[in-house]
Amino acid sequence: MASITYLLASLLILSSVSSIVANDPDMLQDLCVADRTSGIAINGFVCKATANITADDFFFDGLANPATINNSVGSVVTGANVEKIPGLNTLGVSLSRIDYEAGGLNPPHTHPRATEMVFVLEGELDVGFITTGNKLFSKTIKKGEIFVFPKGLVHFQKNNKKEPAAVISAFNSQLPGTQSIAATLFASTPDVPDNVLTKAFQVGTKEIEKIKSRLAPKKS
Repeated sequence: MASITYLLASLLILSSVSSIVANDPDMLQDLCVADRTSGIAINGFVCKATANITADDFFFDGLANPATINNSVGSVVTGANVEKIPGLNTLGVSLSRIDYEAGGLNPPHTHPRATEMVFVLEGELDVGFITTGNKLFSKTIKKGEIFVFPKGLVHFQKNNKKEPAAVISAFNSQLPGTQSIAATLFASTPDVPDNVLTKAFQVGTKEIEKIKSRLAPKKS
């Protein structure tokens, strides 16, 4: 009897731990294709009516080819998450393709809802992440190699070669979210007060305003 009680207690603990570490809610049915037109707000997306589901809800061809890079950092991210593939709703996974021009950078950023794993399609990248203890883990990765960025930690990728590079990123969330450190601090709406940034970075107001002007969204 004692052994059975111990076994049940162990299973209960394991079940509780699993639910705590899981990123997205577990699915309770075969399919829950996201209905992006619904005005109902929940933690995720409302399910589309089964009769309206098609194979296209599970299809996306946006990662097949390199994206056009037209920005100052020299990289572009193409997401394949629930916003592009409604069928990913409740499945807890997504992908992205990141293309880098020569010298391109995917600036320091975090994914608040997911761990990220990158697989190098082409080229060579210097990658790294910083722990909450302020320790940097970095490595150079090449075609066919993989590197992992733990959930929520600041990380980056830099192409230091003269040739383009590309990776496929995998996430354990249907919508991992991305928070760019520079844009978050210097291009938020409304602005983070200058006196906060000058004190945090130990620089003058002119330097802060210069950075803000460079990161401000371009007016169409």
